[in-house]
Amino acid sequence: MAKSAAKPSARERLLGAADELFYREGVRTVGIDRIIEQAGVAKASLYNTFGSKEELIRAYLEGRHASVATRIMKHIERYDTPRERILGVFEAQGQNFGDSRYRGCAFIAASAEARPGDLVEQAADAFRGWLRALFTELAEQAGVPEPATLARRLHLLYDGAGVSAKMDRDPDAAVASRSTAEILLDAALTSADAED
Repeated sequence: MAKSAAKPSARERLLGAADELFYREGVRTVGIDRIIEQAGVAKASLYNTFGSKEELIRAYLEGRHASVATRIMKHIERYDTPRERILGVFEAQGQNFGDSRYRGCAFIAASAEARPGDLVEQAADAFRGWLRALFTELAEQAGVPEPATLARRLHLLYDGAGVSAKMDRDPDAAVASRSTAEILLDAALTSADAED
C-alpha cells in the first residue's frame, strides 16, 4: 500500500496562502480572513503560529528572500568567473519576467505599503542588503577598484529591470539590464587597468 504524502502543516498552508495572495494583491489589501480561508485553518492557527498579521507578512517576505537568493545562487554557480556571475544575477532575475503571474518585486510592493521601521520594511531591507552585498563581493572578486560603487549601480539596474518588466510588461528587460551591467562592469574594470 502506497504511503500518502503528509498533509502540510498549518504554518506551511498559511505561508502558501500568504505567498499567493500577498504577492498578487498586496500585503495590506489582503485581510487575514482571506488567508485563513484559503489556507483552510482556524483563525487561532494564524495567531498561535505567527502572533499577528505583521509577523505573517515578515515570514512571507523572508520566504521570498530565501527563494530568490537560492534561485540566484543556483544560477550563478554555473559560472566560473566573478564577471560571469555578476551578469548571471541579471539572467536569474529575468527568469520570472515572462511569467504571466509576475507582479514585480515583492519587496518593492510590500515596502510601498510599509510604515517606517516596521517589520515589512526590515524584511525588505534585509533582502536589499543581501543583494547589495552579493554585488559588492562579486565586484571585489572581479578586481573592481571601487566595488561598493559598482554594486550600488548594479543594484539600481536590478531594481529598474524589475520595475520595467512589471510596468512596461517587458520580459526582455533582463536582456537590456544584463547588457547594461556588462557595460558598467567593463568600464569599471577598464578604469582598474588604467590605474595599474
